[in-house]
Amino acid sequence: MTIIEVKVPQLSESVTEATLLTWHKKAGEAVSEGENLIDIETDKVVLELPAIKSGVLSKIVKQDGDKVVAGEVIALLDTEAVAAVSKAKVEVAAAVTPSARKLAHAHDVDAASLQGSGRHGVVTKEDVQAAAVGVARVEATAAKPAAAIPPAVSGNRIEQRVPMTRIRQRIAERLLQSQQNAAILTTFNEVNMQPVIELRNKYKDAFEKKHGVKLGFTSFFVKAAVLALQKFPIINASVDGTDVVYHGYFDIGVAIGSERGLVVPIIRDADKLSLADIEKQIAEFAARAKDGKLTLEELTGGTFSITNGGVFGSMLSTPIINPPQSAILGIHATKDRPVAENGQVVIRPMNYLAVSYDHRIIDGREAVQFLVTIKEALEFPGRVLLDL
Repeated sequence: MTIIEVKVPQLSESVTEATLLTWHKKAGEAVSEGENLIDIETDKVVLELPAIKSGVLSKIVKQDGDKVVAGEVIALLDTEAVAAVSKAKVEVAAAVTPSARKLAHAHDVDAASLQGSGRHGVVTKEDVQAAAVGVARVEATAAKPAAAIPPAVSGNRIEQRVPMTRIRQRIAERLLQSQQNAAILTTFNEVNMQPVIELRNKYKDAFEKKHGVKLGFTSFFVKAAVLALQKFPIINASVDGTDVVYHGYFDIGVAIGSERGLVVPIIRDADKLSLADIEKQIAEFAARAKDGKLTLEELTGGTFSITNGGVFGSMLSTPIINPPQSAILGIHATKDRPVAENGQVVIRPMNYLAVSYDHRIIDGREAVQFLVTIKEALEFPGRVLLDL
């Protein structure tokens, strides 16, 4: 018998504790080398812990929901044993899609017990969603006896108390930290997006054919922001005690919504990247954020952030700074609006921009001029492309 200890992997320097989410194997089941044993949630990402050897998971030391630290033993793996598990169980375990498995964990549904509607009986997200609705209704009814419902109320009034995920807790902590520790002020401006739209429409097909990625709008905002940050370096700085730290590089965080909450992966050295390079990174970040595959390194650092509420239909908002950064750009929905040009009222695709900034080190004059620089770069996109 050769027993290997399954340990929590090394976490980042800023992460001291993690939570075990879902064991994908039970004690006594076979494990293949490289197969994901369990999902581990930190306050930034969800990590997968693959088996380093094939064998049998002989003992599970730590259960779902337990708090753990780096290096802690959570299970034992026998690399010489033969799994005492039936073929049927193996088939059931393999017949649940990864997305369905994650959704099942979130709603406390036993995916292996479901009748799959997918091809060859595979359990899909839709199967889990249908089961989750039934579970929620049953639990809500059981939690509140009929006698406790006021006679005047028809039907059930459902309440459900769900603990925050570790990532959501961290988001809450950081947002509160930002509000409490910085003197946040927001300035607004509007930008005519017609030049960017026309440029994109003219070259988007050729761009995608050459670079293998679609030409979106975010890359233009990133390039415009970098241009403005180079002109106003205080916006790219941060506060450390009584010191102002000026960063000689431009690491731009791009906020991406995911099922587990908002994540902000970092585009490193954005000033050195082309529009195509930026679009490729954004597309990759979005795909891996959806699957919970972003790494701690990709979510750490950043000198400035961009958040786009416009993809959800937002017209105007005041974004909250992502500490320890000192400013954040908020993008909103582009809508046709009447504007005055040369004494005439015309319809243009307008976007309201917002920059929230830390007034402790950034004066209003600098913030306003910074946003004007972004506006001008977008209304004359040739300057962005030609680095003027």
